[in-house]
Amino acid sequence: MTPRHAVAVTGLGVRCAAGATPAALWESLLQRRSGTSLHAFDDEGTVVYPASPMTAFDPTGYLTPKEVRRADRSAQLAVCAAADAVEDAGGLHVSPGRRAVVTGTGYGGVISQENGIGRPDVLYASRLMHNAGAYWVSAGLGVTGPSLTVSTACASGTHAVGEAMQMIRAGSADVVVAGGHESPLTPTTAMAFGRSGAMVTECADPAAASRPFDVGRQGFVLAEGAAFLVLERLDLARARGARIYATLTGYGRTSDAYHLTAPHPDGAGARACMEQALADAGTTADAVTHVNAHGTGTELNDLAEARAITALFGPRAVPVTAPKAITGHALGAAGALEAVIVAWSVHEGLVPPTAHLTRLDPRCELDVVTAEPRKISDGAVISNSFAFGGHNACVVFDSPDG
Repeated sequence: MTPRHAVAVTGLGVRCAAGATPAALWESLLQRRSGTSLHAFDDEGTVVYPASPMTAFDPTGYLTPKEVRRADRSAQLAVCAAADAVEDAGGLHVSPGRRAVVTGTGYGGVISQENGIGRPDVLYASRLMHNAGAYWVSAGLGVTGPSLTVSTACASGTHAVGEAMQMIRAGSADVVVAGGHESPLTPTTAMAFGRSGAMVTECADPAAASRPFDVGRQGFVLAEGAAFLVLERLDLARARGARIYATLTGYGRTSDAYHLTAPHPDGAGARACMEQALADAGTTADAVTHVNAHGTGTELNDLAEARAITALFGPRAVPVTAPKAITGHALGAAGALEAVIVAWSVHEGLVPPTAHLTRLDPRCELDVVTAEPRKISDGAVISNSFAFGGHNACVVFDSPDG
């Protein structure tokens, strides 16, 4: 049997309200500086909720004016974040056929879809298709190897990163540009989530609207963004002297098979997913130094995830952080944004604090890092994504020298 290849993270790129670069996003997390504000989802200002938009996004220099007209905003975000990740990695040092792209998105080109209802133009179908981001990224980077898209709601970005790792392990590609993208800030999307009760619609302080694990939480904050990682065979990365942020060592995916939108109350599927990821990484729960929580700020998800973490690691036994307090919830891009954050966290040996947590829900027996960053030793870090549809995805990162 051919041994599976180890996987390195050599490049990172992001676009989100909390930062247009990984360094800027990291600084926002450390300073607990939220990207959320009161946002008008329609031109008339009739749909106004807290949200996390990229207010100064400009794809100039990444896409031509003609390409911008042909691509939905979600795909444009993807192209920019992916190109930045490749530049950060120092390029793609394998032939086009040994390169791959894996994207995750929950809503695809929903802006184009909503704007074109009843009056579609000739490019309508190609703008809204979920795999458009994968096309634009692969075409821009000269990727002729595998190119695919995963759509598992809020787990899409994490599934994309995990499936990319599997490609490298299996020998299907030597370098994979993997991540997620989403731009769902449309009136219909906002009203739908608002009416479901899952999303914050009113808040005295919009910047603090996202409050994972806090007794005063009111739901998630809708966000847009994109994040990509360059994953590379570890031996090839070391041979070319690449800067390695972290290694990607484990991947788990399970299904709750319980409810269309609610997680299993006891977190059984989430726990099984974490256990699977740790087993795949060849490590155990007691070796984990940090858990990046899905942490949406909805009661059902927070409680189910807290129960899963406590059941696996023990009460308050491992540092936990929830970046959505700063980034908002970018749906299919969320797991990819958090994969970038975790890779940076491993590189820095630091857990960023969870913002806006003033009173921990006593039902969540977690050691949530607040107020100040916390130093951690080298070791496994797990990142969780638990989505509508009962789709669970977890990935494990570790130090390159671990």
